[in-house]
Amino acid sequence: MDTLMQLVTKGNDFLWSFLLLVLLCGTGLYYTIRLRFIQVRKFGEGVRQVFGHFSMNGEKHEKGEMTPFQSIATAIAAQVGTGNLAGAATALIGGGPGAIFWMWISAFLGMATIYGEAVLAQIYKTEVNGEVTGGPVYYIKAAFKGTFGKALSTLFAVFIILALGFMGNMVQSNSIGAAFVEAFQVFHVELSPVIVGIVVAVIAAVIFLGGTKSLATVVEKIVPIMAGVYIVGSLVLICMNITALPAAFLSIIEGAFAPEAVLGAGAGITVREAIRYGVARGLFSNEAGMGSTPHAHARAKAESPHHQGLCAMVSVFIDTFIVLNLTVFSVLTTGVMSTGKDGTALTQAAFMKGFGSAGIIFVAVCLFFFAFSTILSWHFFGLVNVKYLFGEKASKLYSLIVVACIVIGSCLKLELVWSLADFFNGLMVIPNVLALLALSGLVARASKER
Repeated sequence: MDTLMQLVTKGNDFLWSFLLLVLLCGTGLYYTIRLRFIQVRKFGEGVRQVFGHFSMNGEKHEKGEMTPFQSIATAIAAQVGTGNLAGAATALIGGGPGAIFWMWISAFLGMATIYGEAVLAQIYKTEVNGEVTGGPVYYIKAAFKGTFGKALSTLFAVFIILALGFMGNMVQSNSIGAAFVEAFQVFHVELSPVIVGIVVAVIAAVIFLGGTKSLATVVEKIVPIMAGVYIVGSLVLICMNITALPAAFLSIIEGAFAPEAVLGAGAGITVREAIRYGVARGLFSNEAGMGSTPHAHARAKAESPHHQGLCAMVSVFIDTFIVLNLTVFSVLTTGVMSTGKDGTALTQAAFMKGFGSAGIIFVAVCLFFFAFSTILSWHFFGLVNVKYLFGEKASKLYSLIVVACIVIGSCLKLELVWSLADFFNGLMVIPNVLALLALSGLVARASKER
């Protein structure tokens, strides 16, 4: 494990120290300028698109299609997961409060990027074996013809299966396990995280068997409820410590450019570390530019690619600027950064300070629904690519491996699990972003159509 950790750390240093920061933020900036700040100009229209189709009992469509709200719920289920509770905490510890500023910047730019992803997913969606499907593998092949396009789309498919289907779902189950171990300690009960992993794996397996229709039905009900409950709980906690809010906000701004001024020179966190953790954890949370959520957007029976792009844009706002920020300010206003805890345990420490033992249980329950809905969505995203590479016959084997990863991930070390996820997330960004840049003219034209 130590050797593996060293190798993964070196890989992450190479990917996240420069290459991916430039690719992600550069692509987001390019799209922002080319689409004339669409995330500002069309934000209101995007909100109307999302909530105008709101339904917790959506109509059924043939060929695996989803209603616009079901596709957005599936995308948000993938985005609003462990990254919003545990990921925000690890960003604060790894990069200091300043990491959050760079998370905001990458999310703002990412709203334009994800608009492009959703537009292209709609344009290049297709029908395979009587089922509507789509995603980056299809628009990557459209962007780059011949052998290069086929090779790049194959690489993306392999990377996303590893990144989300396997490694990513290990992160989700790891965080669920850690949260419930912490929660059961309130009752002086020692709970093995493996037991939690097995329970989660069994429930997930039942839903996997139901296919896309089962997924859409589950997430359109879970997402609004889980987000609403967590938002209310977090707002109450922040209001209880409202006097600490200005200082918390100031620490984010100061820490973005001078971490030592906030944390002290002994902390060893630099501006580069703040940017790295901010962008990496931001990507894990909102997934803009990663190429995951286009699989959901391709399934939507949308009015036009432009309208689906606007919906995708709003999903990043909800994920980062609402849900993730609530975790960040819950941690900063309660002053638990100095407890030595990390990940889920740090978020639980914040809620414990406000609500006592009930706060730990509250976070565990919220995290279960957040992370579990992400497991369902990420399994689906990986499945699309398994079918692309190997056909329908490989579906059951893939689902069995995902179930095994859920169990294994529940008992691995936190640092190793997150590092593996960062590494494979980074790899899948590269072919996706190259296609986004190549097809930017098509996205720009779609943004002018109605």
